[in-house]
Amino acid sequence: MAFIYITEHREPRLYNGSLFPVVRLPPLATQKIVNTGGSTASSAFNADTKIIAVHTDSICSIEVSATPGATPTATTSSRRLAANTTEYFEVRGGDKLAVILNT
Repeated sequence: MAFIYITEHREPRLYNGSLFPVVRLPPLATQKIVNTGGSTASSAFNADTKIIAVHTDSICSIEVSATPGATPTATTSSRRLAANTTEYFEVRGGDKLAVILNT
């Protein structure tokens, strides 16, 4: 079974006025989504969430909602993530992320 792990964060760290490439722990929230053959959406992100870290243990494609609260649909043409990788994305509170298996 494949999973995608999402951690929600407020914002990147500032150091001497410059962005520092880390996020503060603990995260605001975490989600674990079973990555199936069809598009599966997360719950809406926390209102304070500005950045998400997305870790996948399988090859997949993701889609983030175009408007807060809307449920996106991921397709195999959506942004592809390699297996066993973590990527960071800027989002808005209320957004959702959908995932689908890919090759």
